[in-house]
Amino acid sequence: QLQIVESGGGLVQPGGSLRLSCKVSGFTLDQYAIGWFRQAPGKGREGVSCISSIGITTDYADSVKGRFTLSRDGAKNTVYLQMNNLKPEDTAVYYCAAEQLSCSGNYYAYDYWGQGTQVTVSS
Repeated sequence: QLQIVESGGGLVQPGGSLRLSCKVSGFTLDQYAIGWFRQAPGKGREGVSCISSIGITTDYADSVKGRFTLSRDGAKNTVYLQMNNLKPEDTAVYYCAAEQLSCSGNYYAYDYWGQGTQVTVSS
């Protein structure tokens, strides 16, 4: 049974950092691309970044380039989203999702989703 669990969200001040974790089970990271999405109140789900099954990363949101970094630990079956220099506009629920074929910035391409973790950037 495939399962995805996000963690690491919370309240942080502008300019601060958080590291989100996406732990998967029932499959391995060399089998699926893992994408991060976010959804702010009243807005649609936005693609943030993705790491392919062979470890290539792609950023989809221009606003996070240079601030967010994806990495993965195959031994732990976990993908990390390191978020630095956070801004109030980064406030959203962050979701992790798995797609068997390849990375995509479109949420409907993904087959499996976690429950999300709340990130709030506020002073």
